[in-house]
Amino acid sequence: MLLERLGDVTAESPPLRLADWPTPSPTAGEILIRVSACGVCHTELDEIEGRTPPPRLPAILGHQVVGRVETCGPDARGFRPGDRVGVAWIFSACGECAACRAGNENLCPDFRATGRDAPGGYAEYLTVSPAFAYAIPDALTDVEAAPLLCAGAIGYRSLRLTQLTNGQSLGLTGFGASAHLVLKMVRHKFPQSRVFVFSRTDSERQFALDSGAVWAGDTRSQCPEQLHAIIDTTPAWSPVVAALGQLAPGGRLVVNAIRKEDADKAALQSLDYPRDLWLEKQIQSVANVTRKDVAEFLELAASIPLRPEVQEYSLQAANQALLDLKERRIRGAKVLRVAPPGW
Repeated sequence: MLLERLGDVTAESPPLRLADWPTPSPTAGEILIRVSACGVCHTELDEIEGRTPPPRLPAILGHQVVGRVETCGPDARGFRPGDRVGVAWIFSACGECAACRAGNENLCPDFRATGRDAPGGYAEYLTVSPAFAYAIPDALTDVEAAPLLCAGAIGYRSLRLTQLTNGQSLGLTGFGASAHLVLKMVRHKFPQSRVFVFSRTDSERQFALDSGAVWAGDTRSQCPEQLHAIIDTTPAWSPVVAALGQLAPGGRLVVNAIRKEDADKAALQSLDYPRDLWLEKQIQSVANVTRKDVAEFLELAASIPLRPEVQEYSLQAANQALLDLKERRIRGAKVLRVAPPGW
């Protein structure tokens, strides 16, 4: 499904076109993957609508990719044909800069993203270095594993950055693919912690309660108690300001969003330092993921086992999946089925 132009995602003007495209050939140090499933992420909306556009068009989006190794190029080590693997948002990093040497390859100035800087999983095949591919645990199906590669891994990193401990309360602002997986992780890792959810829609709030949240309200609602940490997964500024007012002294707000919308920037004018930031409250952004994040989270997900709630679409229905995501018809994660089950 090719992206050939940037613009708003609407029913009248679907952004992607089904097209025949040459199967890529793995070069030295690469593997060719036949894609079976690919998750649909809000970042794809940011790419299509120009907030984080691909450097060139046409582009093949998709960075939550599961498939099987078809062939291996010269000097490609680590996997064999037939192995089931995943590819995440991190497509490559230089491996030599100070950030990479410190294990912070998510901050590498040469960070390249799957489905933005390199062709992604909205297609039948893609190539990648085996150093940036991950073995998929047997406990997970292809469709279950796909959203774990971004929504799950970035949620795992976000939860780690909150520095939450067992018994402390956590807030989640927005309740889509990533947040619903964070809630499942919290219930496993911190069984004495209580999770509170803020969302604009009745359906997301009900989904949160069904998933184990102790309370769910609008993003402007006052939480029943002050929170030790909050993870914000929305594309807007107003929930950030509202979340700061919900934090306990010393609390931490982790912003899990690649971009914030300019249309909502006026909300920052309501920020009040004594009310919202004083008493050592902290704001922490999340930038990308590292390979360690993905590998650790897949291991954790298999051991729980953590199974995301999934809405499945065909590859040809990618435009509909994106529109449903934009219009917040969300319950869990959305996944494109690229190859039929059991191929």
